[in-house]
Amino acid sequence: MNHNKKRLDTIAVSAIPQEEKKGPHPINTEALKRLTNIEGQIKGIERMVENEKYCVDILTQISAARAALNRVGLLILKRHIKNCVSNAIKKGDSEGNEIIDELMHVLSKEEI
Repeated sequence: MNHNKKRLDTIAVSAIPQEEKKGPHPINTEALKRLTNIEGQIKGIERMVENEKYCVDILTQISAARAALNRVGLLILKRHIKNCVSNAIKKGDSEGNEIIDELMHVLSKEEI
């Protein structure tokens, strides 16, 4: 594992206040529910391909699944900014800058 990645993972975990670590975070609960629905969508797409359904119908379903994944990504991003990033910035040391750099690196790769 990349040492820098390991360090940033530690920063992200330590940035969450202890009281928020008890039980699943509500955003995680919502994200997991949505991911279960997306899993069903993907299985449906798989069946469509196996049954040689009309290509445009398959592409439409793929687009819908991508959009659903993007919405899950936005939920996770919201949680990360409200908790990890916010708490790291409040600490006032270099940790805030590091976590912002990490977030910018991820966002530069993604279409969130």
